[in-house]
Formats: sequence, C-alpha cells, structure tokens
Amino acid sequence: MKKTFIFLLFAFFTFQLYAQEKTAKIEFETTVIDYGTIEKGADGVRVFKFKNTGNAPLVVTSVKSSCGCTVPKKPEAPVLPGETGEIEVKYDTKRVNPIRKTITVTSNAETPTVALKIKGNVIDPSNTNVMKPTTKSLVEQ
Repeated sequence: MKKTFIFLLFAFFTFQLYAQEKTAKIEFETTVIDYGTIEKGADGVRVFKFKNTGNAPLVVTSVKSSCGCTVPKKPEAPVLPGETGEIEVKYDTKRVNPIRKTITVTSNAETPTVALKIKGNVIDPSNTNVMKPTTKSLVEQ
C-alpha cells in the first residue's frame, strides 16, 4: 500500500510539472496604434500583430472593444508556438471626434488578458470652423 501511495504521489507531481511547462505566451509588436489625424470616412482598419513565444498553442478566446464604434476581429484558429497572428480592428471613421478606445484580448496565454489601445483624431475637412478668429467684433461687423 505504501509503495502504491508513493507511486501515485510521484505520478501526480510529474504530471503537474509537465502541465506547467506547456504554456502559450502572447507578445504584441505594439499595444498602441496611433491613427494620427484622419479624415471622416477614411479607412479605419488597423492590425495588431502578435507572436506566440510559448511552447503550447495559443487560443484567443475573446476580443472585445470598449465601444460599439470599434469592431475587433480575432483569429479563428489556434496560433502554434513560434507562429504569428493578427487582431484586426475597424474604427467607424464616420464619427468626428478624438479616438481613445481599448480592446481587451482574452486567451489561454500565461498573461490571459491584454489591453490594446487605439488613439487618434477624426476630422471633417468639409466642416468650416465656427470658432475661427476674426479681426472685428460682432458689434463692429
């Protein structure tokens, strides 16, 4: 009985060590994409590239945006160790405003949650500035 217990205990610890060795690791080229200043209606698609630097397949289970104006697209297939993957993000550039959004990526990686950010400014070149400086006051005009 004692030998069986020792064998089972040894097998359990061996299994635990083996299970801990195999982990996926996600490393992004960048976690922030700056759109800069873009015009209303411009292409709002950008891509976050990443690599699985672990030794187990990486499965991206969820990619969520902080707003409905940003639509992320996750990879459907697992990313094998050493391989690269992409998360496509499409921002609705019909909205004229500064861009400050967060995309939350959830996976089976060693760090299971990663926050990606997009920033920039969407302008409407056809819209005239109502706040432009004048040389005369309203009374003088």
